[in-house]
Amino acid sequence: MSARLWFAAVLAPVVTGPAHAQVIAITNGTVYPVSSPRLDSATVLLRDGKIVAVGRGIAVPADATVVDAAGKWVTPGLIHAGTSLGVRLTDSGAQEQTQEDIVVGDVKASFNVAEAIDPASMTIPVVRAEGVTTALTLPLEGLIPGQAAVIDLAGDRLEDMLVRSPAAMLVDLGQGGKAGGGGSRAGALFRLRLILRDAKEYATRKEDFRKAQIQPLAAPAPELEALQPVLSGELPMLVLVNRRSDIASALRIAKEFNLRIVIWGGAEAWQMAPELAAAKVPVVLEPLKDVPTFDALNARLDNPTLLRRAGVEVVAAQRDVAFSRDLRTAAGNEVRNGMSWDDALRSVTLAPATVLGIGQRAGSLEPGKAANVVVWSGDPFEFSSRAEHVFIRGVDVPLTNRQTELRERYRTLPPAR
Repeated sequence: MSARLWFAAVLAPVVTGPAHAQVIAITNGTVYPVSSPRLDSATVLLRDGKIVAVGRGIAVPADATVVDAAGKWVTPGLIHAGTSLGVRLTDSGAQEQTQEDIVVGDVKASFNVAEAIDPASMTIPVVRAEGVTTALTLPLEGLIPGQAAVIDLAGDRLEDMLVRSPAAMLVDLGQGGKAGGGGSRAGALFRLRLILRDAKEYATRKEDFRKAQIQPLAAPAPELEALQPVLSGELPMLVLVNRRSDIASALRIAKEFNLRIVIWGGAEAWQMAPELAAAKVPVVLEPLKDVPTFDALNARLDNPTLLRRAGVEVVAAQRDVAFSRDLRTAAGNEVRNGMSWDDALRSVTLAPATVLGIGQRAGSLEPGKAANVVVWSGDPFEFSSRAEHVFIRGVDVPLTNRQTELRERYRTLPPAR
């Protein structure tokens, strides 16, 4: 195979349109619906991209393609709640030419990362092969980096992939957002309050603004307009913070403006567990990170466990581009550090679906939901297990990718000369 044809094979997107819809019966598996208890020797029936039945004793239609999952584990597709998938086209974020998730400026509320997503990105098949079927793609950098989008990891067009756009508005009140406040966290908080107040005023005085009969506002009209769904509670504000003091500031902002917020990062969130639980604020964590930094001196590996015990909704993620494929390893690390297995599975399925506003569509194995299903060789959180079938919208997608192709290409080397 020529190099050109080889790359075309690796990068070809997976089509998930109606032409590929079919009836699939995943039988005899150990099924983990997430929203209900485990089912042994059960069947998951998929039709036209949807789950139509889950349980024991389900009749298999004559026209169904049968996947025998005896001895296998069946779960919902994993949902990664913080990636650069589709907007950084290689495994490394070091090359500026591959970055489509950053625009110039500190306040970019109107920037929606969705249209920068490339379905042919080489990172998507790599992550998909690890059982991740859905992901949140984030914009980066600035006090308000912009709007994030939820995508399914299959499709040859953006329209085939998009699940929800926008899905969240990012605000950085940690180390990364300081520059937007003149170099201080206090300055960033002051500027954010000013922008939110002006966005509220803009909503009631648009005609005055158009006629220049209003004092100058803290941001241009497109940015203030983009913040209206956040102020109304329609769109969650995803707040990037790690320090306890920054988390407390985020909670104050949320209360002051009646916002629906989600903490992203939260390395010191365990110190605020009662307050987060009382405010019903979810936390997206990176369970593989425990090395203290100046932005997170009190990071600890059992952070997810302590939060979950306090009643906080916990979501697992790994923001680094090169480690997006390690989502199930992150969940396994939660179990290793005290979280129940069921809660760890929830943290990469139904919890992120609920937090991102797609809980009625994804995150559990229930009739009517999208047929995003994974058949595993064993416990998905065990390092030796692998995804044997990954269904996205009812299509059994190929698990080949650049890494598997390279492995096969160089598995047998020619003899040395």
